[in-house]
Amino acid sequence: MTENLTKQHIDQVKNGWHGSLNLVYANRSGSTQIIHNQMQAPLKVQRPFYPEGKEICHSVILHTAGGVVGGDRLSGHFHLQANAKALITTAAAGKIYRSSGLESQQNIDIKLESGANLEWLPQETIVFDGAIYRQNLRVELAPTAKILLWEITRFGRSARGEKFLSGEWISHTEVWQQNSPLWIDRQLLKGGEKMLESPHGLAGKPVVATLAWVGEPVTTEVVEKVRDLPSEATIYPGNSTVGVTRIPNGLLCRYRGTSTTAARDWFVSIWHLLRLSFSERPCCLPRVWIK
Repeated sequence: MTENLTKQHIDQVKNGWHGSLNLVYANRSGSTQIIHNQMQAPLKVQRPFYPEGKEICHSVILHTAGGVVGGDRLSGHFHLQANAKALITTAAAGKIYRSSGLESQQNIDIKLESGANLEWLPQETIVFDGAIYRQNLRVELAPTAKILLWEITRFGRSARGEKFLSGEWISHTEVWQQNSPLWIDRQLLKGGEKMLESPHGLAGKPVVATLAWVGEPVTTEVVEKVRDLPSEATIYPGNSTVGVTRIPNGLLCRYRGTSTTAARDWFVSIWHLLRLSFSERPCCLPRVWIK
């Protein structure tokens, strides 16, 4: 047994982890439950939490290997059946380590049936100098389904003075409804001083973040309320830049700055406002965020 486990571990180190997580949520008499849970290491999900009642299922994803290395392939499949409501987050910040040349990849596929509502709110990702990483996220929305999603990314371990001077980061997000694209976002950043300092790149800021609400149009009033929310850009001008744009059937918010905490604080205030506007309930922070 020990020899087999050792050989399996060596193969995983050599070829990369191929982890997967497949979750199906269903509404059962007003309670959202996980009815199918298939896991392959290093991904797993904690038991469901219901801090705001049985209607909304909170799920926390664990990456038991601690970080992503070159050659890793991670995949997630999340299916919310009709009228199911879930919040999915991660247990800790994601870490994308320096690669020796192999690309690491994460693919997330989300399917929301009629009336379903998902809040996909992973904690921040730290992309180490020299990492080669691609992430793909595809969402299929049925009519009347809605999704709030965000990603917060730090390039380089800037607290240690590290910059993203080499490597590559690719992010590709698509949201579709009945064979029509609602929102498609493609981003590519190559490591190096030119990208780090360019106003069309990071402009000297190590953190970029995107929040998107898709599935229901927002009014001009909601857009103005979001723009009036306090952010790092208004409190400490020069530290960051933020933008708010109304898109067909939704809202798009961007952050570029120095702090993942500031990005998340601003996103949480937007999330709270959207919840009050569309669900008439305040946001409820996942328990793993509260230190």
